[in-house]
Amino acid sequence: MNIHAAALAKAHRFDEPTSAFAGDVIEGLSQPVKQLPPKYFYDAAGSELFEQITRLPEYYPARTELGILRERGAEICKILGPGAALVEFGAGSTTKVRLLLERCKFAAYVPVDISGDFLNGQARALREDFPELKVYPVTADFTAPFALPAAIKPMAKVGFFPGSTIGNFEPDEARHFLRTARKILGRGAQMIIGVDLEKDEGVLHAAYNDAAGVTARFNLNVLVRINEELGGNFDLSAFTHRAIYNRERHRIEMHLVSRKAQTVRILGRSFAFRANETIHTESSYKYSLDRFAGLAREAGWRPAASWTDAAGMFSVHALVANS
Repeated sequence: MNIHAAALAKAHRFDEPTSAFAGDVIEGLSQPVKQLPPKYFYDAAGSELFEQITRLPEYYPARTELGILRERGAEICKILGPGAALVEFGAGSTTKVRLLLERCKFAAYVPVDISGDFLNGQARALREDFPELKVYPVTADFTAPFALPAAIKPMAKVGFFPGSTIGNFEPDEARHFLRTARKILGRGAQMIIGVDLEKDEGVLHAAYNDAAGVTARFNLNVLVRINEELGGNFDLSAFTHRAIYNRERHRIEMHLVSRKAQTVRILGRSFAFRANETIHTESSYKYSLDRFAGLAREAGWRPAASWTDAAGMFSVHALVANS
């Protein structure tokens, strides 16, 4: 928790997650280029909106990754072997993990996510459908160190990080996350990770600017959270969604654009916006197979295998932790 969050927690009696949210919001909006961490998209409403995004015709990553997991599931399970605990970083919908749970002989499943209510609901459903599987949900910020349940300590560990979420990190942050995951999972760990690939800019633009406007609502939902949880007074009609491809940095950038000059108040602080000034809410980096393999090596992982769809839109990688 940073100094802003600590002060706000004392003054407003927030619980720790809300205090961290408050601190990150104030810190991010105080920067010369305003920004908000993308992890705060995922409250209950945001998680539901993201599930809607994954079903949009323009949004290729979810269905393409699912196709790879279906077609290559037997190969993936053969690499992983039986009896391990599967630890999913940032668990959301169970659609993808069910493909692995149905095919691989895991002894336990540990979903980790910051949204506890959503997480526990998914865990209950999995226990009903996989009665012999031990399910141990962990409510935590998966981007920071957290403790695994004691019950899985003697088991081999396999990390699962689907959905190209690794692309939401800056490259240095991605390396840090992979190092942290390696330490959490321990010696001899393996990891299955989804990585979006570089492709035609028109495909990328359509995927993040869908015709139905669901991605726009998803982006704006972070302002709804600030209003509801931190007493902000954002006028949602005064901001609009924008997603652009930054070719030099190989990334999609999502922004919230102020339609006019305005001032917003949050927890007694005022934040001035110029007309057309933006809040950078998310980046989504796109990799080549070689660039991601190099990133993984730098973070202490050995690439063991990778799979793509026939069109080369998306990739799934198997990594092994270096000793």
